[in-house]
Amino acid sequence: MAKYGVSLKIDVSQIDKARLFKGKKGTYLDATVFIDVDNQGQYGDNGMITQDVDKDEKAQGVKGNILGNCKVFWRDDGQAQAAPQQQSSAGQFTDFDDSDSIPF
Repeated sequence: MAKYGVSLKIDVSQIDKARLFKGKKGTYLDATVFIDVDNQGQYGDNGMITQDVDKDEKAQGVKGNILGNCKVFWRDDGQAQAAPQQQSSAGQFTDFDDSDSIPF
């Protein structure tokens, strides 16, 4: 079985607080992580985190809030996770050198 190290970034302001629930040891949130370990998005992420909805809502087409993204930072198969290459956009200064104005 393959093993992965995954870091998560969650925007807590996107959590629907009405979906939080009390458990024996604290307040909980059900969420789902969708991961594509072989591909990275534009910002180096490998997937997203969504807040869960109940079965009836899901059947009605209700989707949970997108809470953030995830990134695979380690794989046990020895493959390094490389950041995606950035593409230069139109109008971006690619040959600009301001090294003379840097005070250090």
